[in-house]
Parts: sequence; structure tokens; C-alpha cells
Amino acid sequence: MNPHCSAVSIRPVMARWLSWCLALCLVVLAGCASGPNAHPRDPIEPFNRGVQRFNDGVDEAVLKPVATAYREVMPDLLRTGVNNFFANLRDLWSSVNAALQLRPQEAVENFMRFNVNTFLGLGGVLDVASELQIERTTLDFGQTLGRWGIPSGPYLVLPFMGPSTVRDAVGMGVEASGDLVMGMDHVPSRNSLYALRVVEARANLLRAGTMLDQAALDKYSFTRDAYLQRRDSQVRALIGRDDDAADE
Repeated sequence: MNPHCSAVSIRPVMARWLSWCLALCLVVLAGCASGPNAHPRDPIEPFNRGVQRFNDGVDEAVLKPVATAYREVMPDLLRTGVNNFFANLRDLWSSVNAALQLRPQEAVENFMRFNVNTFLGLGGVLDVASELQIERTTLDFGQTLGRWGIPSGPYLVLPFMGPSTVRDAVGMGVEASGDLVMGMDHVPSRNSLYALRVVEARANLLRAGTMLDQAALDKYSFTRDAYLQRRDSQVRALIGRDDDAADE
């Protein structure tokens, strides 16, 4: 069978899936009334808990076993190269977001990192830029929206993707449309790289996931509060740096 014909193109599927998720969540939000004990930023908690149970089931059945086997079989040197490759792709998107946030220094640094690692680091497998002490600032489009005053909106658990907010979900949709992996024309290579990125990301979270299962009495509440606190802190840091620059 021709793999070019049988392989499923991830990019349009992801775009449709994100659009469907946002539409569904807006419908749920419109019809959901918060109870007296509801978290003020989580008005659709029953829906979100259901999605998290689904995600946990998929993780236990598929992602966690695959990620565990991947970590045990893959040599550390190769895993470092895989991490560097995908981090290099994120540097380019971080450069774009830094420019959108009017941060020329971070935009230039991340763009320099991408070029140095792409051309001198074998496509990003080697992190030459860090050896040259070129700073990395990881930024995403959800942070960019927050930097310009767009409110986060309610907490949202996305199928397969996990914790988010309405603002961050929109940001993920924009980033998916500009993802270099999803933009590849060769569908089998595109899907293979996407799967590798998912497995590598899950492998990096194995230890944290074990600690969370052992420490949290309510895994859902702990994850929600930690996610919202982290994202709020990131956006406040961006705005605070602008205030400091204005004072100077």
C-alpha cells in the first residue's frame, strides 16, 4: 500500500479538531450555570473533569506505556538530540511571538538561535546556540494575547491536549496553523515527527506525573490551580517588564 495515500494528514485534522473543541466548549459555557461552590474561573468543572478522565484513560492505555518504553530504549544522547530538534522549532515561533510583543531583543536572540542551530547544529539536533551563550526565551501565542490585555477566559481541559483556557486554546489553534512540522508536505514524515514529539513530551513528564499521583488528593484541582497560577505569572511577568521599561 502506498504510504502517501494511506497516511492521514494531521494538519487539517488538527485544525478541524481545535475548531470543534472551541465550538463545543462555547456551547457548554453558554448553557452552564455556576453553582455556589464553583471555582470562579472554572464554570464548566463537570465537563472539564469528564474530559480529564478521558485523557487519563488514553494516557494510561497508550501514551504512558509508549513513553515509558521510549525512555527505556532510547539512548540519552539520541533523546537529547530529539529534544534539541523540537526546541529549535519552538525558538522560531518564540521569535515571532517576541516580535508581536514588541520585544526586539528576545525576537532577535530566538531568531539567531534558530539559524545557528539549524545551519551549524545539524538541523537543530545540536544546541550550538547555547554553547555560544545566545539566550532562549520561550514564548507562545497565548502569552502574546495576554500581553495585549486579552483575558484568559474560563479554565478548559482539551481532549488529548490537557489543561488550557479559552485564550490559550485560541493560541494553540494559531500556532498549529504555523507549525513547521504540520506544514511539511511529505505526510508520512509529518505524522512520524508529530508522533515523536508527542511521545518525547510525555516521556519528559513521566516523573512529574508519578509525583502528582502520589502527592495530590484531588489531581484535577491541583492541576487546574497550578496551570492557572503559572500562566497568570507568565503574563504578569511580561506586563511587568513593560512597566519597568517605561519607568526607565
